[in-house]
Amino acid sequence: MLTRVKSIYLYIKEKGTVTTRELVDEFGITQRTIQRDLNVLEYNHLVHSPSRGKWTTTNKKVKAS
Repeated sequence: MLTRVKSIYLYIKEKGTVTTRELVDEFGITQRTIQRDLNVLEYNHLVHSPSRGKWTTTNKKVKAS
């Protein structure tokens, strides 16, 4: 897992549900970059968006070492 993508995943897992804006503010990168990273996580079934602009982790088991 890419370091930034992994950090985003762990941040969402820790916080429960976060908004895209929170991620932009926390990681100091553009909304487009956050969206690309979230797309990678979503493609791998690690996060999902229960409502527009909000993100939460799935129950998929992951080894985050």
